[in-house]
Amino acid sequence: MTTTCTTCPYCGVGCGVLATPGADSVTIKGDPDHPANLGRLCSKGSALGETIDLEGRLLAPQVDGHVAEWDEAIALTASKFREAIDEHGPDSVAFYVSGQLLTEDYYVANKLMKGFIGSANIDTNSRLCMASSVAGHKRAFGSDTVPGTYEDLEEADLIVLVGSNLAWCHPVLYQRIAAAKAARPNMRVVNIDPRRTATSDLADVHLAIRPGSDVALFNGLLAEINGQGAVDAEFVGAHVAQFVEALDAGRRDDPAETGLGADDLKAFYDLWVRTEKVVTVYSQGVNQSTSGTDKVNAILNCHLATGRIGRPGMGPFSVTGQPNAMGGRETGGLANMLAAHLELTEPAHRDAVQRFWQAPAMAARPGLKAVDLFEACADGRIKALWVMSTNPAVSMPAANAVRDSIAACPFVVVSDLFADTDTARLADVVLPAAGWGEKSGTVTNSDRTISRQRPFLPAPGQTRPDWQIICDVAAAMGWGNAFTYGGPADIFREHAALSGIAGEMGRDFDISGLADLTDAEYDHLQPTRWPVTATRSGGRFFGDGLFFTPDGRARMIPVENRDMAAQPTEARPFRLNTGRVRDHWHTMTRTARTPRLSQHIAEPYVEIHPADATALGIKAADLVNVSAPEGQIIVRALITDRTAPGSVFVPMHWTSQWSNNGRVDVAVAPAVDPVSGQPELKGAAVAVAPYRPVWYGFAVSVAPPDLEAVPGLSYWAKARTETGWRIELAGEIPPICWEANAKLLFGVPVETDTLAMSDPKTGTARVVARDGTRTLGALFVARTPVEVARAHVIAGLATLAPEMLLAGRPALDQPDPGATVCSCYNVGVNTIARAVAEGASSVEAIGAATGAGTNCGSCRPELKALLLPPMQVAAE
Repeated sequence: MTTTCTTCPYCGVGCGVLATPGADSVTIKGDPDHPANLGRLCSKGSALGETIDLEGRLLAPQVDGHVAEWDEAIALTASKFREAIDEHGPDSVAFYVSGQLLTEDYYVANKLMKGFIGSANIDTNSRLCMASSVAGHKRAFGSDTVPGTYEDLEEADLIVLVGSNLAWCHPVLYQRIAAAKAARPNMRVVNIDPRRTATSDLADVHLAIRPGSDVALFNGLLAEINGQGAVDAEFVGAHVAQFVEALDAGRRDDPAETGLGADDLKAFYDLWVRTEKVVTVYSQGVNQSTSGTDKVNAILNCHLATGRIGRPGMGPFSVTGQPNAMGGRETGGLANMLAAHLELTEPAHRDAVQRFWQAPAMAARPGLKAVDLFEACADGRIKALWVMSTNPAVSMPAANAVRDSIAACPFVVVSDLFADTDTARLADVVLPAAGWGEKSGTVTNSDRTISRQRPFLPAPGQTRPDWQIICDVAAAMGWGNAFTYGGPADIFREHAALSGIAGEMGRDFDISGLADLTDAEYDHLQPTRWPVTATRSGGRFFGDGLFFTPDGRARMIPVENRDMAAQPTEARPFRLNTGRVRDHWHTMTRTARTPRLSQHIAEPYVEIHPADATALGIKAADLVNVSAPEGQIIVRALITDRTAPGSVFVPMHWTSQWSNNGRVDVAVAPAVDPVSGQPELKGAAVAVAPYRPVWYGFAVSVAPPDLEAVPGLSYWAKARTETGWRIELAGEIPPICWEANAKLLFGVPVETDTLAMSDPKTGTARVVARDGTRTLGALFVARTPVEVARAHVIAGLATLAPEMLLAGRPALDQPDPGATVCSCYNVGVNTIARAVAEGASSVEAIGAATGAGTNCGSCRPELKALLLPPMQVAAE
């Protein structure tokens, strides 16, 4: 067995992974030598080995739903794009790509679209997560530059987390901060978020600001910086422009707009102003907003005014959502960018790239950003669309309209690992791409560290890496000479060489020191932070006061608080927030494949405040309808004071493969930031109402459930388990025979033996289907949300006699583990509660007793919460 050093394909932390293939499985461990994670992994990273089997993989091209040869699929794709360009011009075609692509894939996609097709209609799902940060950086610094490094998180005396549930979305960074705080108890952490999240557990202070009021908070801080004499006059005088204008704008805002009390504001401002070594970490709660760019600049203004930037332990820090969002930005992945951080609107930059590529038709203006791109599909401007490694029919705002726009586009190509995603189902051509563990290239993480993704598995079937698919299409369109690469190392060398030209033109991104790597050196490339030139390697930016604006001075941007999110109305009185859960990733095409990652949260839900739930007549575990003009969803009620009255939260991950009504972005309006084009995914105005089906059900099945065969289903959500499948169900019309319905659900013959009980008066029914001594499935039905010990039933599908399974609860001598808290070791809440009752008084003691929290550590915030007295948990 050979161990391969590679990089995790999930979030932008960029953790190093050690992958060791065995006869029937792949062992995954954290790489202790990788500077991003130093051996740590989160629950998702730890489970990577369970997500790479070939079940359901697309292994050959498909044309119109039928298996095709590569030559046919490539020729058809090339001819359709060529026809559209010849008849309607280059702006009639578009690519929509992804932060899951490797840098080499991104590079050739941008080269093909911007330099050879001659349009900038290539945008990326990074538009949904990082565009506001890009725009804010460029306005302030003259370049899209992240100033600091991960080491700053350990060196800071104060870390301010803004709009970032780091514990669930970037767990390894959370673990690094937690370890640093444990080593230096005087370190302070402030969590700024309208919701109380798992990250709040780490914080000394949680500031639950009014949604959308970040600019008011940081403008108030800027005014306080000035009022307390904390402006670094020397740094500002020599290196910063527009200080007075930004301060004047800041003074016009009232920090009370945040909803925070005067004492809380003063305490935060005093702490920030009096702590020199402060890092402000921000993420999607800042970026995903119609005023996201202004929020970014309000944060940057405070660091520029104090000179707290680019030095150890201080600076603003944007943490990216995807594994290669940064690499995409380096290659010009967004529709308004050029490769190597060059500017599409600068003639000298366009000319330099065109000459370097020897390109025939360089794009002359920015292309369509994501929301506009799909609107152009709907109104007929886009005639041919290629979607690579992403699922916009789920992840885009107004997702139903986006789905319909893709369906309306005359020709659609999708490159992906699976043909059954919501988006791939709409395609004329589906191309089988190689996945993680099968392809080779580089990614860049949130602190500018370039790491290798290396293959440790053979590419299955006829799959090809994305860069090769793109180059094959480019060749078929007549540009083969410019896209003849022997492998990803060739592409990387070209990418690095182009960055050298950008460096000579005064840009920040320069890795020309890697342009002459041999194939062997590329194969063995160690994690490397850019820039990499003949005179410089890695480090921080801007501590020397040198910026990438024409005059070399940073710009403080005058901004004022303006929450342009849809405001609540009488008809839609709730503000909808969306985001991630701990153990799932994006649209679940990878994480839903392993039972382990569905144990913690198995179906979509809505967090709603107890007061709102009471007013609406919603009880715990009820189904809830969340609706907007764009669409509606049905999700499970989670009543909690983690969210404020008037606000609700729904996770983003569920697709139509996993829940028939759980695609939350169908209820999100397509409003965007006017500067960055990033959609507002944290502020849709929605109506919330109880959904009252006639019956509720819970089922477990050995085989995948046949949900289309069951009549009258209005709600379902399914997830894999160690014993098969679990399914939550609801319907508006009760069937004539529950036994017959159960057989349809389990996909078993009508003559299959069953054990059943029902009570028409109470509306309860229970059915176990069996084949001899083997249990095939169990269905539990009630008029209210089904109360059974789910963990017990799931495990019992493989072990219990049908009579015992029918009971739905363990015997007295078989304790129920309860809902899963620790996914790594499948430890339930009841098991943890028993350990606490028996004397486990710390997270470490719980770990010693149960194993929970001793592997990836992602569940440690929840373990800590379970140690608190019930009244204290409720009051936090």
